[in-house]
Amino acid sequence: METPKRRRSNTRARLLEGALEVFAERGFHGASVEDICERAGFTRGAFYSNFGSKDELVLALFQATTDGILEQIEALLPELANQPGTLLDAVLGLLDETAPDRRQWHLISTEFTLHALRDPEAARALNTQRAMFRDSLTKLVEQITETSGITLSVPAEQFVRLVIAVHEGARSQSLLEPRKVPAGELEHTFLPMVLEAVSRPSR
Repeated sequence: METPKRRRSNTRARLLEGALEVFAERGFHGASVEDICERAGFTRGAFYSNFGSKDELVLALFQATTDGILEQIEALLPELANQPGTLLDAVLGLLDETAPDRRQWHLISTEFTLHALRDPEAARALNTQRAMFRDSLTKLVEQITETSGITLSVPAEQFVRLVIAVHEGARSQSLLEPRKVPAGELEHTFLPMVLEAVSRPSR
């Protein structure tokens, strides 16, 4: 028998899934709560019993993605940290594999970032989510470099910021020009050069 807690969790998950589709189709501002409820098969009451606003729902999508990354890092860290030369593959792999559909997620994350630039409260909440995301990747980088005998000449957190920036920019170009910029090509071509420039053997 389904418990109230399980029922609420399933409702929340279906609303998030419906929102992901509707936001990608109509945009953050173009999608209404009614649109999301209709796609998920629920009423406005079900929506507002789980989320206070569309902003809160989008942040829940970011949180779910961050949780997925944290879980994958927790599971993969012992293996990855003991394999020299896997730093970039590990970080880029997590960036690619833990996000939902590339196009959908790029549309949503880009539009909500623009919204956050205009709304201080949304910016604070988004920065919190992005910091969790970044911290988990920084932890991975620090452990892999230590195990691999590599020392970075820049803080690991700054290196992670650069990797994320290149990845997000490359994803935009790849989605617009998939034939000229295949997914992952820019990152895997140029980030190894960056890593070589900012790293040296520690022993």
